[in-house]
Amino acid sequence: MSKNPTKKSGARVIEPVKAKRKRMNKKVYFDELYRLQIELVKLQEWVKQEKRKVVVLFEGRDAAGKGGVIKRITQRLNPRFCKVVALHTPTERETTQWYFQRYVAHLPAAGEMVLFDRSWYNRAGVEKVMGFCTEDEYREFLRSCPEFERMLIRSGITLIKYWFSVSDEEQERRFQARNVDPTKRWKLSPMDLKSHELWVEYSKAKDAMFAHTDIKQSPWYVVEADSKRRARLNCIRHLLSLFPYEDLTPDPIELPPRESSVGYVRPPISDQTFVPDTT
Repeated sequence: MSKNPTKKSGARVIEPVKAKRKRMNKKVYFDELYRLQIELVKLQEWVKQEKRKVVVLFEGRDAAGKGGVIKRITQRLNPRFCKVVALHTPTERETTQWYFQRYVAHLPAAGEMVLFDRSWYNRAGVEKVMGFCTEDEYREFLRSCPEFERMLIRSGITLIKYWFSVSDEEQERRFQARNVDPTKRWKLSPMDLKSHELWVEYSKAKDAMFAHTDIKQSPWYVVEADSKRRARLNCIRHLLSLFPYEDLTPDPIELPPRESSVGYVRPPISDQTFVPDTT
């Protein structure tokens, strides 16, 4: 007799439902988010001065909140030094390249941070489950990915990997919410719907991916993401904790006085085209 009475051969396993936590107070959330964003500015200044090269990967289920935490991380940072990479479907030419090639082109130079909104792990997830790669290509990825990441780390890159974990029920709720919101409906692609249908297959692919790529040099950090606000704060706090950064924020500067406008004649307003003031 099976030790787990909820598990039957070929059947989907339904995990026990966790008690739902009370939603985080909005003011508490925004106050803490602002405090952490100030720390992120300090981290960026430190990365620039120390000429560090930082790569952060964000992976996880569809609607798990990866994009939301990336937005909060980058919201107050200098986009010249903190870039977000979200690659589209590979072109016909890119499909003939070495698999990691199109990602290598986006790696940081000294003083830069690059955040990947999905990354080379597409091969271990969506490509595997949806049949977009061959079994040989998939197996080769699992073999070569750890070596690729060790090579990046030896080159001086700090590599951080986050997996956002969301429950079946919460993903369903977020999909339904997107469907009724015209500003978010574009997020519901046919691939998203298929991923929900193939929940178990994606779970198996994730387990295999972790078994091969959760290595000492670049471990996976799992973020519980059923609560978006808690997930964002927890992820940012953890990211900050990985660096021995110092507060190198420039001191306030004294603005020089403006030069005299004597002799300058402003062109007539009628010569310019203004945006209508409709408010």
